[in-house]
Amino acid sequence: ALALLLLLLPACCPVRAQNDTEPIVLEGKCLVVCDSSPSADGAVTSSLGISVRSGSAKEAFSATRSTNHEPSEMSNRTMTIYFDQVLVNIGNHFDLASSIFVAPRKGIYSFSFHVVKVYNRQTIQVSLMQNGYPVISAFAGDQDVTREAASNGVLLLMEREDKVHLKLERGNLMGGWKYSTFSGFLVFPL
Repeated sequence: ALALLLLLLPACCPVRAQNDTEPIVLEGKCLVVCDSSPSADGAVTSSLGISVRSGSAKEAFSATRSTNHEPSEMSNRTMTIYFDQVLVNIGNHFDLASSIFVAPRKGIYSFSFHVVKVYNRQTIQVSLMQNGYPVISAFAGDQDVTREAASNGVLLLMEREDKVHLKLERGNLMGGWKYSTFSGFLVFPL
């Protein structure tokens, strides 16, 4: 079936494949994946068992704080870590008002965060929450430093409409908000 597909391509189209399990990239825009049991994820499937998926699935965000102050009364109740500035929001799936990312499609996503406490002798615990449940946490608890970061990163399998945000599980962030960041991107769709 792959040989037949290659014969149907015009001679001018560059085709690259290393083996039968890797995709063929046509002019850097189209991904052709040979699959004997194609999935029903929106890919176009021919009678030859070939799935064609767009190579343009791009989702990424990076958010920061622009001030050092406790953001709002709401954050004191929910303990959500709110951000007020978006550096990147490709796909527009990070909602700045709620500081929640909503997955637009099923896939593998990468997330990282860096939350700083400043002049604060309390230990902080920050968790990445997926659909209301903690997935990973980071701690900063050294009492002898003026600045310390709770940082972590993870790859997650997310379904369409899954949500992620940061939650302060322990301590407070007075003074450290300006130095905090939250980023994520789609590694590949499934």
